[in-house]
Amino acid sequence: MITKIALPWCLTLAIMVTACAGAGTSAASRLPGPSAAGATPTLTSAPATSGCRSSSTPAPVPPGASPQPATGLTVPTGLRVQKIAHIADGPRELAFAPNGDLFVGTDRSNVYIISNAEAAPAAPRIFATVNDAPAAGVTVSMQNCSIYVGTQFGVYQTPYNVGDVTARTLKKIASVRPGGSGDHSTTSVAVSGTTLYASVGSSCNACTESDPTRATIEQMHLDGSAMTPKAIHIRNAIGISVNPGSGALWAGDAGQDSLPAGHPYEFFDDVSAHAGVADYGWPRCEENHLAYQAGANCSSEVAPRVEFPAYETIIGTTFYEPPAAAAHALPSAYRGGAFVAMRGSWHTNASGIAVAPPFVAFVPMSGDSPKTAVNWKTPTTQWSAFLTGFQSANGSRIGRPTGVAVGPQGSLFVADDQSGFIYRIRP
Repeated sequence: MITKIALPWCLTLAIMVTACAGAGTSAASRLPGPSAAGATPTLTSAPATSGCRSSSTPAPVPPGASPQPATGLTVPTGLRVQKIAHIADGPRELAFAPNGDLFVGTDRSNVYIISNAEAAPAAPRIFATVNDAPAAGVTVSMQNCSIYVGTQFGVYQTPYNVGDVTARTLKKIASVRPGGSGDHSTTSVAVSGTTLYASVGSSCNACTESDPTRATIEQMHLDGSAMTPKAIHIRNAIGISVNPGSGALWAGDAGQDSLPAGHPYEFFDDVSAHAGVADYGWPRCEENHLAYQAGANCSSEVAPRVEFPAYETIIGTTFYEPPAAAAHALPSAYRGGAFVAMRGSWHTNASGIAVAPPFVAFVPMSGDSPKTAVNWKTPTTQWSAFLTGFQSANGSRIGRPTGVAVGPQGSLFVADDQSGFIYRIRP
């Protein structure tokens, strides 16, 4: 059982920067005995340290192009959405450093940095290049002064001091997908306390996996050692994030295709709430212990806490807990809730229009419980649409949201891998 702890805001983000002095050991291997049964590495409560501060004053970074209105997109009354940067490599997961530098994973080999994203954002620059595309996952942790990057076949670590604009070294600390490539090639990463998580999607739509890292969320120490599964039979949990109030790991999953229309619902769940290894049932079981294969026993399958419509393809998640005095904080009704970015579907209706449009949703939360309980008759009751306009009535799309992150001054940031834009939302 994961111990729930209070952590600094910076550990919540989909791209997390883990700041500490050294990198760890070489590639982790799966361990025999009790660890392989899913024992969670011990979490410790430690504040963000000043040891990750740069020893010298960083050189001034000139701002990039001025933020521009994001024409066609809609946010709730009283808020505005702006385009602050463009990255042609297909921006995916996002993570912040405490100084307001934004890190961006991509569909390709590069991880970018946008300095000063909360104020006058600098033009995106390459922070690191990993010869293991896609380098989609990124996270910052001030616990051990490191940045972690999730790629197709591994998790990489680089030492980090606040203000660094290029990676100093990159070391592969864990291996995933040893069985080779296939569907779902991204690896997302997140940190809670002294535990590093990596989500690894399935190799197929619906199959029995021979690669033990596939369709899992792996947990390990910050040096990549002692890697064991925390969740299994979870098809493609791209959107993982940590609730800063509790330290709990949450995951948004993209469900399988070729089931009855409108199923399975896609979900967002508190993985940490489940003792041992959480079994999400794929491909045998989905939703509320519902069997989708003849003879399947779904009695021990996890029934998730938050449900979304089928085919929405959850990519990014984050909890909204900015500092109390944040200059650009959203209205208080958003505090403590979760934002979930959905890339939309390729599934179409008889008119050729995608049945699941891209958008960003907001889920009101009370700690690690949604304020509205699951309604298993409909997946539309627990959330509200927050950022919309990506898909028109005729089915054309101007973008597809991916990563989401909260800046140190309270702005919400959203990546879009179709248009390449990074959006900033604030009052």
